[in-house]
Amino acid sequence: MKNIHPHRLKTIADYHQFMEIPQPEHPLISVIDFESIKRMAGEKAVHLVLDFYSIALKRNFNGQIKYGQQVYDFKEGIMTFMGPGQVFKIEVAEGEELKHSGWMLLVHPDYLWNTPLANSIKRYEYFGYATNEALHLSPKEEGMITGIMQNIAQEYRSNIDAFSQPVIIAQIELLLTYAERFYHRQFITRKITNHQVLHRLEALLTEYFNSNILVKSGLPSVQSIADHLNISPNYLSGLLKTLTGQSTQQHIHDKLIEKAKEKLSTTDLSISEIAYDLGFEHSQSFSKLFKSKTNLSPLAFRQSFN
Repeated sequence: MKNIHPHRLKTIADYHQFMEIPQPEHPLISVIDFESIKRMAGEKAVHLVLDFYSIALKRNFNGQIKYGQQVYDFKEGIMTFMGPGQVFKIEVAEGEELKHSGWMLLVHPDYLWNTPLANSIKRYEYFGYATNEALHLSPKEEGMITGIMQNIAQEYRSNIDAFSQPVIIAQIELLLTYAERFYHRQFITRKITNHQVLHRLEALLTEYFNSNILVKSGLPSVQSIADHLNISPNYLSGLLKTLTGQSTQQHIHDKLIEKAKEKLSTTDLSISEIAYDLGFEHSQSFSKLFKSKTNLSPLAFRQSFN
């Protein structure tokens, strides 16, 4: 099978040229009307890597986006977020032409340089989701996001002065804050899907701690758990924080302590043997974690049953 290398677009001007639309009015930031893009007409698939941020608000999208190795969920959602350097592929069914409406905001990292957003943008986990669920918006919310994008476009199309960048940065921060609020709401309102993830996590950890994998491989990493669930570590942690108030690492440790308590109270295994069975090379590390979680040493916990 032929290996198709993605097109790497380093600048926003590169993106405009690739999509065969007029050159951007600002070199580092651009708001694009999707209906102006004709590049995908007659093409089956396009692989891209962008060296800048992309925030898209899509309607009537008849294609499919693969972000990393996962398909972006567009069944209900309309808003997507992609960070610099991430590979994605746009596919259109055989015989169809790409159709979509809406808006896209492109922001080059250089535009954020020397602003607080240069660092704070990295905390928005939705830019790194590997199994992607597009953000679902109500008509009112869609109108708010569209309005912010249009405000940004209006600002950079006006005469540039000392206030232009701060005004645009403030608008981007407002958009990202709203998106974070909407994602948290989505985590809560899509309870069936989200609790299925939680159920799968519990089943996976139970299987892990009831097998001999711990002895061979040690405690599972957050990355390995996320890989088994086919979602990214950031997405999993964000979901768990919203549903349970705990991170993935805390869930792993809770399951570990639960298993340790079982062994301490129902077996005659030594503390060192239990630590080894639970994947610890040194019993001191096990004892330290156990005490931090229970305020008791493993020995004190065992003696409390006598």
